[in-house]
Amino acid sequence: MNIVRRRGRSNKADTPDEPTRRQSREAALQLLYQSEIGKIPIDVAIETFDRLEFIPSQREFSTWLARGTAAHLKDIDPLIKRSAQHWRLARMAVIDRLIMRIAVFEFLYAHDTPRTVVINEAIELARTFSGNEALPFVNGVLDDIKRRLEAGEEVPVG
Repeated sequence: MNIVRRRGRSNKADTPDEPTRRQSREAALQLLYQSEIGKIPIDVAIETFDRLEFIPSQREFSTWLARGTAAHLKDIDPLIKRSAQHWRLARMAVIDRLIMRIAVFEFLYAHDTPRTVVINEAIELARTFSGNEALPFVNGVLDDIKRRLEAGEEVPVG
């Protein structure tokens, strides 16, 4: 999957459009995957990312998602654990776990994107980077978290 700037795309630096946000989410997923699998700090993974050519808004959103997700696992993981009944985080496929972590981070900290859009984007990431069996799992867990948050349930702190 090519996450670098494509020829012919606009270079809007203010706010990324949705296709650019999708690419940013893909890049954030790849950064978190590199960090988790390589057992390296997220900032080291981002250093590699910084050597590539990206649209500035894409780089900003990707690194914000990756750093924010990595920094807030104590807020994110309990929500996933509670909604993924009978599944331990360690048993989940790494990609699926990371996709859900990014989405939950967006639920909690990116108030400019509707949660339904975040779920749809997570499903697209799962469709691209995981298997078809991941789609209903990711959708179900994230939809449950979304409903709990919208019902005003308290966010457990890890």
